[in-house]
Amino acid sequence: MAEIEDAASGLNSSDYQRWRSDAGSVAIRRRRIPADTVHFQQPADAGFVPGCARIYIRTWGCSHNTSDGEYMAGILASAGYEIVNDRAIADLWILNSCTVKTPSEDTFNNSIREAQATGKKVVLAGCVPQAQPRGKMTQGLSIVGVHQLDRVLEIVEETLQGRVVRLLSKKRSGGAPLWLPKIRRNTLIEIVPINTGCLNQCTYCKTKHARGDLNSYPIMDLVARVKDVVADGVVEIWLTSEDTGTYGRDHGENIVDLLRQIVAVLPDHTMLRVGMTNPPYILEHLEAIAEILKHPRVYSFLHIPLQSGSDAILTAMKREYNMEEFCRIVDYLHNSVPEVTIATDIICGFPGETEEDFQQSLDVCEKYKFPSLFINQFFPRPGTPAARMERVDPREVKRRTKRLTELFHSYRPYDYKIGRRYRVLVTDVSSDGNYFVAHNKSFDQVLVPKRDELMGKMIDVDITSTGKYFMMGSVVEDTVMTIEKIPVENVLQENKPMSKETKSLFVSETVPCGVSVPEYTSPKSSNSEWMVALRRIVFFCLVLVSLDLIRSTFLSL
Repeated sequence: MAEIEDAASGLNSSDYQRWRSDAGSVAIRRRRIPADTVHFQQPADAGFVPGCARIYIRTWGCSHNTSDGEYMAGILASAGYEIVNDRAIADLWILNSCTVKTPSEDTFNNSIREAQATGKKVVLAGCVPQAQPRGKMTQGLSIVGVHQLDRVLEIVEETLQGRVVRLLSKKRSGGAPLWLPKIRRNTLIEIVPINTGCLNQCTYCKTKHARGDLNSYPIMDLVARVKDVVADGVVEIWLTSEDTGTYGRDHGENIVDLLRQIVAVLPDHTMLRVGMTNPPYILEHLEAIAEILKHPRVYSFLHIPLQSGSDAILTAMKREYNMEEFCRIVDYLHNSVPEVTIATDIICGFPGETEEDFQQSLDVCEKYKFPSLFINQFFPRPGTPAARMERVDPREVKRRTKRLTELFHSYRPYDYKIGRRYRVLVTDVSSDGNYFVAHNKSFDQVLVPKRDELMGKMIDVDITSTGKYFMMGSVVEDTVMTIEKIPVENVLQENKPMSKETKSLFVSETVPCGVSVPEYTSPKSSNSEWMVALRRIVFFCLVLVSLDLIRSTFLSL
């Protein structure tokens, strides 16, 4: 059975060839198909024209998954495809999944059913099909693996022609190249994946099954990416991965060296946000990380998942740290970094968790009063060691989740900041569409008046009131620079909040509180329209040539 090679995707787009392959020729050759690559040959759609279809993309999960969705959209738009936020008019759906929680996977499965019921062609992406390619809901559907994003165009075009293609192999180089085309959900914010996979073996986590072991991008590539996106107008950089603290351990580099080199190339009007890091990997760099978080172009914010306040449960989870080490990290950062924000996670009802274990989780949350706390009920993920452990009564799990939620809502973390003045960076629109969203040095969410000249700018605000998840800021007018403003429509195509029924392009199920991703229709690349026209002309020319050959053959007979 012949398989289509990387350099033989059948495209005529010069833009696509620019980033797709340096091969000087196009060839199809017979080769042995790897076990995790499946190509089901089916009759091609004779009416297929490359670049002339509408694609709908929906993403669940973390910022790494969001970045993957942005890359897939950029690749397809560069080849002439129209990325739409209305799934009803789309010819093909790409469903970019998350395997962290059972509810997210259930929603993903429901979307598959909806697509099939409405006759849409479907390509599955993300961690669910990568971890479970033989799952019941993935049967008979094309899959682009998390390490094969650069081949999404090939898979989409094969699927549009009625074929089923599955590319799931894991590359030694890790994720897709950083220089691929990309359409950001917010043109001011660039999500940069710094590595794929992790070093952990957590007993409850299935992401490891999909993303694999740690594989870091070289520092020079990451710094080059940051330079490029800043030159493109980006003002906020998010570094993301399954565990940023492990960066570089696979090839002799480390997160501190990376952060220092990135900070060195950031201009004054930009800010850097460091992604989630597990406690074991920050301990050895604690002083250096604190110094970096104090840098004026780095948010004083760090997401450090605790998961449980009990050492016994942490051991059962194979988290490789204890409560004393976690508290040492948090205490040091609180004492060393002014107004630092620490976010964390707690899993309620992990197998074997006693009332005493859970009380220890309550105690640590009461002690630190985390302004951002991600509370999760334990869900057994198929194939993980924790799924085979004896579960806590689900009713008790719900009660514990409710108790921790009530504790979280019992305090207001921002009230003491009323009356203070902060410099903030404006980058987004509030979920109700009535305000712009900014962040101060601590990455606290500040709502400011919806004035176009503020978008993408650093301004000073006085805090006038607060809520549980935000602060209200009054603009200090003499700090609003009189420079060319950025039209809001160039940042987010629509400012209205997304509906629950139509969560569209790049919609993540875990976005910051109070900020939703507006419905967004991705602009095509600047040359996509003429590429589509060119493709159509070439197609019709080929049809005419074919007809002429048939006529000549018939006459010769």
